[in-house]
Amino acid sequence: MREDEIYAVLSRVLRTGDLPGGIKLGEHRLAEIFGVSRERTRKVLHRLGHERLLEIVKNRGAFTIAPDLREGHMVYEARRILESGMAAHLADSLTQAQIERLREHVDAEAEALRQGDQPTWQKLSAEFHYLLAEMTENPLVQRQAQELISRTLMLVKRYETNAGSACGCDEHRAIFRALSMRERGKAVKAMATHLSLVETRLRPILCEDAGPSLEEVLRKEIDARRGVDAGLVAAS
Repeated sequence: MREDEIYAVLSRVLRTGDLPGGIKLGEHRLAEIFGVSRERTRKVLHRLGHERLLEIVKNRGAFTIAPDLREGHMVYEARRILESGMAAHLADSLTQAQIERLREHVDAEAEALRQGDQPTWQKLSAEFHYLLAEMTENPLVQRQAQELISRTLMLVKRYETNAGSACGCDEHRAIFRALSMRERGKAVKAMATHLSLVETRLRPILCEDAGPSLEEVLRKEIDARRGVDAGLVAAS
């Protein structure tokens, strides 16, 4: 695999919180999984470390970010500051095409929840915030949003929050409704309220299920990417 493909796979699983915190991403193990040299995986790990999607510990290696509820308060506070500003900006600048794209997204969230498909709902829920950041068309905002959302995804994945799924879906729709009506004040309030409520739904007891292994998660993402690529080739 090329370095950009390895980066895409690793950044994806790190941003979605699919891996438990504190897992070592060993160069040798990754090289075997991706079928490349250790030097190539080392370059990708350092890039991800620079983007703060993982932690590089001197003389020990690269590790997934471990969830910490104490740090979580600061992260959610930062998200409220950043994403409330995003909501204010987007209420004034969204195009009709972007509004329709958001409408389709919140509808997809609701459908996943109705079907009881928790993994898909969690994925779409995170992507809602990434999508808003993307729509600002500001690379600095996007970079900060990605880092903060990635950190909170790990918290949400590792702490019990399933009871809040329906609430979170309704909260996203409230944000969308305010944005689509270009009601800046309501959009800002809906975003801040949503992030505060997500924070309060985090529980102080870690889930005991460690989840799938590093290799299982990466193999699944690699296969998914190959399937997409194969589909594109067939369509062309």
